[in-house]
Amino acid sequence: MDYLSVIEMLNACHGPSGDERQIATTLKRLAEPYADTCHIDTLGNLIVHKKGPGPKVMFAAHMDSIGLIVTHIHKEGYLSFGKLGGVHPESILHTPFRFKNGVCGVVALRPGASLKDMTIQDLYLDIGAKNEAHARRLVQVGDTAVSRMPSFTTETKLVSPYLDNRISCAAMLDALSHIRAYTNDLYFVFTVQEELGLRGSKPATYSIDPDYGIAVDVTVGETWDDPKKGSSILGGGAAVKIMDSSVICHPDVIKLLETLAMESKIPFQRDVIVSGGTDAGSIHVTREGVRTGGISIPCRYLHSPVEMVDLSDVTATVRLMTAFAQKKL
Repeated sequence: MDYLSVIEMLNACHGPSGDERQIATTLKRLAEPYADTCHIDTLGNLIVHKKGPGPKVMFAAHMDSIGLIVTHIHKEGYLSFGKLGGVHPESILHTPFRFKNGVCGVVALRPGASLKDMTIQDLYLDIGAKNEAHARRLVQVGDTAVSRMPSFTTETKLVSPYLDNRISCAAMLDALSHIRAYTNDLYFVFTVQEELGLRGSKPATYSIDPDYGIAVDVTVGETWDDPKKGSSILGGGAAVKIMDSSVICHPDVIKLLETLAMESKIPFQRDVIVSGGTDAGSIHVTREGVRTGGISIPCRYLHSPVEMVDLSDVTATVRLMTAFAQKKL
């Protein structure tokens, strides 16, 4: 799969938390050739089903992104905004954003505000409006905006906004296309509103009632200034989740994923992070409980417009998902 092209296609859609319809429609079109059924549920989750007689296995990757939401339009034409999910002011200052209707703007710092101590309230969006009336012809309070930064590849890395978690969505599509012989009843769910508290995966899991759940997401990759934020490194392979702040994974699922990786010679590493969560957090406590694990892709510069992954880790994640899907459980 050409991951750069897929990421560019997905990021061209408007898909912040709470408004994922465009990206769900695109993913549905891409997944339909490999599925028996595809449907979008009430909350907006895309549920892709490959029917089988065996246990229900649910893979979940969230398709929503963090973003901005307009809270006030000033008389000068500038926009105040709030955040959708974990937006960090230092990561978005002086970067471009795009609204659903195509209007673009840049994030700037209020005059007199301290660069060192700035908060979201110290920032504003400049869309080039002459005054409030002009701005209101372009956007309204409650409109949402997403990053307009470009995507690109180096020799081994992919850099882009919203690799959290569009890269896992691409990996799930790739795995779907590789699954051949299988007996499990497979569900690939592209969830909504994960960035606002793992919201979409809750009703999806309740509806499917899976025997096994695998959350596919990114995880903290090492950075030179603080290598202790997470246990995973870029280029180390698929990260088999042990725990994060939302879940302690089921030991049987951890063992099965690691066994499959060793049997198939898939590079893997263990994923332990002490902050941040994934859809596994809501999946594992649904109904009477679900045997839940996670496969993560290490990522640097999370929740910034320049997130970075190693393409070999993406490939390893696809292979491990495929192996789990085809394993007779």
